[in-house]
Amino acid sequence: MTTQTFPPVAQHHHKVFESISVPNRLLLGPGPSNSHPDVLKALALPPIGHLDPFYIDLMGEVQELLRYAWQTDNRLTLPMSGTGSAAMEATIANTVEPGDKILVAIKGYFGHRLVDMADRYRAEVSTIEKEWGKAFSIEEIESALIKYRPSILAMVHAETSTGVCQPLEGIGDLCRKYDCLFLLDTVTSLGGVPLFLDAWGIDLAYSCSQKGLSCPPGLGPFTISPRAEKKLNSRLGKVPNWYLDVSLLNKYWGSDRVYHHTAPVNMNFGIREALRLLSEEGLENAWNRHQLNARRLWEGFEKLGLDLYVKKEIRLPTLTTVQIPKGVDGKAFTLHLLKNHGIEIGGGLGVLAGKVWRIGLMGYNSTSENVDNILNLFETELPRFR
Repeated sequence: MTTQTFPPVAQHHHKVFESISVPNRLLLGPGPSNSHPDVLKALALPPIGHLDPFYIDLMGEVQELLRYAWQTDNRLTLPMSGTGSAAMEATIANTVEPGDKILVAIKGYFGHRLVDMADRYRAEVSTIEKEWGKAFSIEEIESALIKYRPSILAMVHAETSTGVCQPLEGIGDLCRKYDCLFLLDTVTSLGGVPLFLDAWGIDLAYSCSQKGLSCPPGLGPFTISPRAEKKLNSRLGKVPNWYLDVSLLNKYWGSDRVYHHTAPVNMNFGIREALRLLSEEGLENAWNRHQLNARRLWEGFEKLGLDLYVKKEIRLPTLTTVQIPKGVDGKAFTLHLLKNHGIEIGGGLGVLAGKVWRIGLMGYNSTSENVDNILNLFETELPRFR
């Protein structure tokens, strides 16, 4: 028997570290939010096989809980193994073929990401744009559908970069009138803002695990309507992204339970518990809680003389943008809160960089105690930075 020889083990990367110790943070930025303690307990359960009968049953529970959270009967509803951006790309990858016309309604940073993804799948992309901080009217949407005649209209419901909640009533009806699919980003709205996918005629939607659901990042809820399934099934070629191919994933998440990839079992334990907690609270109660705490925050900022970026009628209850006063170093104040008080808030993205703070009240973190905490710090600490 031949003895194999190996080179000497290199030692220059050999370092001994202490076990990890994570600083205590209150996450009141644009995401992630803090995870519910019960979710963290679920994540710490012993892993089991991804084809174990117990896990197969749990998969069905996760799907049913997601249907409730989204208010949809869509058969093909599942958590993508990946962050919200993976689910975002899945909506594009499965329904777009080269040359397909896509219209993206951009009113913030994440509309541009949809454009980038659609372009990579060689779609013929058209855009309409709204000033950051504002929402589209139904008339603007209809005019664009008439002009561009797309096969898909894509837009963001809760624009995380601006704090705008796009009104949705009537848009799905227009998409049916002009024979196109309606694709919606619900990353910062699922669990915290009213959503009725079926009633509002939304054909494709995606979200994330780490915001309104109070679970760590790592899963991307995804759903596709029967209308969109028809487009998927009529493709001329394979979905160009194997990992995100829903026709393959459906064989695992559908009744066949055929192996596709090694699922992140413990992450699905976590999201199952997060969705269970949402179901236990009840959607209407969760939506009302987010709205009440957001109003408390808005009124508190106004009493402090701070201006909010978005008008109240289209303001998100999960993410509030506060204008940074003139002469204040917004980034320095953000770092001060993090280093000295263990509280994370976000800065602006894109054209709003250096102009706003972004404060999230999502899921488990949407409490009156957290509102009073952040308002107190703005009142006592911000004068030092003026």
